[in-house]
Amino acid sequence: MKAYINGAAAFLPNAPVANADIEKVLGMVGSRPSVARTHVLKANGIQSRHYAIDPLTGKATHTNAQMTAEAVRQLSARAGLSLEELALLSCGTATPDQLLPAHGSMVHGELACPPCEVVTCAGVCCSSMAALKYAAMAVACGEAANAVVTGSELTSSSMRASHFQPELEEKAKKLASQPHLAFEHDFLRWMLSDGAGAFLLEPEPRRRGADATAPLRIEWIDYVSFAGEMEACMYHGAIKDGPRLVGWKDVEDPRELLRSGFFNIGQDARLLNKNIGRLMGEGLKRSIDKHRLEPGQISWVLPHFSSYYFQPEMEKKLQELGFDIPGERVFTNLARKGNIGAASIFVIVDELLSTGRLREGERLLCFVPESGRFSVSYMLLTVCG
Repeated sequence: MKAYINGAAAFLPNAPVANADIEKVLGMVGSRPSVARTHVLKANGIQSRHYAIDPLTGKATHTNAQMTAEAVRQLSARAGLSLEELALLSCGTATPDQLLPAHGSMVHGELACPPCEVVTCAGVCCSSMAALKYAAMAVACGEAANAVVTGSELTSSSMRASHFQPELEEKAKKLASQPHLAFEHDFLRWMLSDGAGAFLLEPEPRRRGADATAPLRIEWIDYVSFAGEMEACMYHGAIKDGPRLVGWKDVEDPRELLRSGFFNIGQDARLLNKNIGRLMGEGLKRSIDKHRLEPGQISWVLPHFSSYYFQPEMEKKLQELGFDIPGERVFTNLARKGNIGAASIFVIVDELLSTGRLREGERLLCFVPESGRFSVSYMLLTVCG
């Protein structure tokens, strides 16, 4: 594929928030500390994250579109690309600021740059990989002279305690006998954070800017959905009723939307734990067979996983497939940057590039799973001179 990542940038809002300060920023549900907090933070291994919230006032400091636009501006400055030249803007997110207009259009509006092609990809963590694949194909086949691709998330606004209070009051009598009713929403408050990342794609490798990093050639991007055999696991704007989802549009009483937590992001943790490892392995096996991938071809593994709890499972699946990658060649910044969903892989690649540790010819295997209805994406990059 003749598409190269010739620049990368990331924007993380405000100062890092340590574990002890999360409830100071997001608030305490029911005016008392969370029961799930200690357990979830111990399992996920995250030490700090970023929120687009002013910790003193509790007010939002950025929208998703504003964060994404800031990442693009930083990319533009770093790579020396005038936004007047932009041919394609391709954006992926799970948490747009509104249903309509599309997220990409809102980012374009924030940038206030001339007319260009704009694409929005929806989904969960893999939404940005879909945006990246579209842009890479457009650049490679000559449809676009260049492309800026973004991944971003704004979850903090929906993780504030005020969003959970009506649901807590409704379910308070059931919590003692059915604690999972609270856990499926509450545990995500300790898992998710805010931020945005951006890549510049061009059809030829080029070192751009005074502090240019090595170009990365996109060899291939694979994206596979298992929704045909799996029920929904992560959801927003709906609640689970057994294996099916009930969407917010099907509710006649608008008060029920708050009482039942339709607008709180939920995840079926039991379904996730049972299936994510198996599907990670199945997705990688597909890519290995399709591209005749060999362990010796891989210099680095860049995984996006939501929690260090899943790292042993990832390592196990790699070993089963003959890809026993040394720990020092697995690069993640989850502990310091948090789980930023669709933005994570952009922020990971940007940070590894900035370390200066990459050498010409090295190959990076990037891995992005999502639990929406279970999808997985793998990407192979080659460091160019």
